[in-house]
Amino acid sequence: MDFPLDPVNTPPEPAAPREPILTLPRALTVYVVLIAIIHLRVLLPPEWEEWTVDVFGFIPKRYDSTLVDLTFPGGEGAKVWSFVTYSLLHANLSHIGFNVLWLLPFGSALARRFGGLRFYVFMAVTAVAGALAHLVTHEHAVAPMIGASASVSGTMAAAIRFAFVQGSFLSFSRGDADAAARVPALSLLRALRNPRVQAFLVVWFGVNIIFGVASIAIGADGASVAWQAHIGGFFAGLILFSLFDPVPHREADAAPAAH
Repeated sequence: MDFPLDPVNTPPEPAAPREPILTLPRALTVYVVLIAIIHLRVLLPPEWEEWTVDVFGFIPKRYDSTLVDLTFPGGEGAKVWSFVTYSLLHANLSHIGFNVLWLLPFGSALARRFGGLRFYVFMAVTAVAGALAHLVTHEHAVAPMIGASASVSGTMAAAIRFAFVQGSFLSFSRGDADAAARVPALSLLRALRNPRVQAFLVVWFGVNIIFGVASIAIGADGASVAWQAHIGGFFAGLILFSLFDPVPHREADAAPAAH
């Protein structure tokens, strides 16, 4: 015989787990925390803080021997590591906040797709591309360039290769975050033919051109925007995405991006 359960003695049903409002991949969290820790350099005495920027910031004049000879801290080693280390330094909290704001959607998507090691190497490669673009356009500049904007631009470019695909982050129908990050990507040519990707490119390049022409400054320090580095990082991310992508690419499997 079946007996009714005593409601008093019935064990309560386990509460459904609460989903956090914002979850970040571990690789991105570590990257942001690293940037925050490095920014504590502003607590150093002024001369030490300036030395840190000179040693680890990217200075185009460091590679120029045609003009007045200048000696920069860091020696020959700085000519190598500053292609990457500049991207971990920031001018102020608003500079960090601006980059992190864009990393939250695009960096999260890419970190979930690539995994930690690929993500970090990708950030380094796009930083190098940004530094090269800055060097070509500012070969005699003495002012150090700092900031992760070139790498951030690279993540934005890489993400558009899959983020607009049906079921991914920027489509109108998507699954959970991990599934959205694993959809097959579009080929470069197919992505560039998509109207939503084209609209994104127009807006992105338009904003950067405005920054360049108007010399808009960010933050109280009035540091100019290295928009050429942004473009260098963006092109590197867009073109080199397939070299890092671990998801097998078969054109027939990539659902069309929603228009």
